[in-house]
Amino acid sequence: MADDWTMPEGSLMAGKRGLVMGVANDKSIAWGIAKQLSLQGAKLAFTYQGEALEKRVRPLAESIGVQHMIQADVTDDASMDAAFAALQSAWGTLDFVVHAIAFADKDSLKGSFVGNTTRAGFALAMDISAYSFVDVCRRAAPLMPNGGAIIALTYQGSERVVPNYNMMGVAKAALEASVRYAARDLGPKKIRVNAVSPGPMRTLAMAGISGGRQLMTAARDWSLLKEDTSMEGVAGCALWLLSDLGKSVAGECIHVDAGFHVVGVPEGVEA
Repeated sequence: MADDWTMPEGSLMAGKRGLVMGVANDKSIAWGIAKQLSLQGAKLAFTYQGEALEKRVRPLAESIGVQHMIQADVTDDASMDAAFAALQSAWGTLDFVVHAIAFADKDSLKGSFVGNTTRAGFALAMDISAYSFVDVCRRAAPLMPNGGAIIALTYQGSERVVPNYNMMGVAKAALEASVRYAARDLGPKKIRVNAVSPGPMRTLAMAGISGGRQLMTAARDWSLLKEDTSMEGVAGCALWLLSDLGKSVAGECIHVDAGFHVVGVPEGVEA
């Protein structure tokens, strides 16, 4: 993410501690959210998977005073046990979690969904992109005795067919359903669970989708605001949901895409 947007400093998250999962580089949506939370006074922990990713993410974490960098492989129960044990040992409790983790193999992100989706590819995408969220909710809830907030990141490909998004669209649909059911289960514990659905943005994930650049252009041209989705808007939405301003909001999927998701036919095309 280029530093071409400004964030107001404040205290909306003062005294709150939270986990951000899925920062990959300085263009990650998770990174934009983390910066905004930090500027609003939150104390943060990051997870990472593997030495290479740690080397890439640690300088970012240090630049905003992240207190804990924790190894976590969401496909490995022992790794997740250790990660949340480390969090509990360090802080005791959590106030929020940002889940920004998704993956599908390259073969399932091109051409025919039916033709290119294998049993193994389907299982892998669902495990990392959807089940990991359920697992994180289950592990985070006991660390939120006084309530809290959890958000996941999704995309409109869960609702409508997007060329080459294929298996990831199916996994994101499962993720959004998981958000609703988790919101039902955790609501009585005063834990608010929601999802944020940004429009196409220049991220590592978008770079992995064939035709991603054209998709961004179409989203801008079709959108109600005639503009690209901004990191500032996405981070601001996450801040709202994770802060006390988001009280009474649960089980929602909030679109932050300049209004692209409501357009059925673009301007200039006869209905």
